[in-house]
Amino acid sequence: MRSKDPTLFLLAAATLATLASVVLTRSAQTALAYPPAVGILGEAKNCLACHVSNGPWNDDHQTIIDVLDRETKSSLRQPDGSFLIDVKRGQTRTVLTVLGRTKADTKEAPYRNAWLYIDPKTIKTASLSKFAPGWDVNLPMSCRVVGDKIEGYEGASVTVLPMTVRPTDAAQSGELVLQVMLTKGDSVKGNTRAGMVGSYFERRVQLKVID
Repeated sequence: MRSKDPTLFLLAAATLATLASVVLTRSAQTALAYPPAVGILGEAKNCLACHVSNGPWNDDHQTIIDVLDRETKSSLRQPDGSFLIDVKRGQTRTVLTVLGRTKADTKEAPYRNAWLYIDPKTIKTASLSKFAPGWDVNLPMSCRVVGDKIEGYEGASVTVLPMTVRPTDAAQSGELVLQVMLTKGDSVKGNTRAGMVGSYFERRVQLKVID
């Protein structure tokens, strides 16, 4: 039975208002804690605006940066080293971002990998999405602890996550930059350049609309 006591109603309303205030305050603190967020909250062009590339994982021959078709597990790497994601307009395609170090690597492996697919032309725009305009995407950025398994990279220290894209009627073919940070340790509060060891990489990703 619903209470008719106005005191209880006012108490409940005040409690909800307090909780909402706490959530908004914490959200604002979280947003301000990690500026400039590579073009999302500011105008940073890449991860190096906050972090340093001081890690030991700079040798490309032991570093894994690959984009696979989820269905076939085949690499989308092109002869020039870029990756090609071609999709029929209005349809979806899911790819797997595979990052890490090879099985043969003798260095201590990174603990977590962070990555971001970004269209450099969108960094200074007002749009919250920095993916290519006109493309729907569900996971253009993430940070994941190493330990995933994927066919073709058995025994390697990698992270693997799917990303689904769909070119809308407004989408055009274009090019993204895949920004990657292999990391170990933790950033110091108030000083993201201290505490964490990382190695930074970039790869070109071509988006092609098939009409």
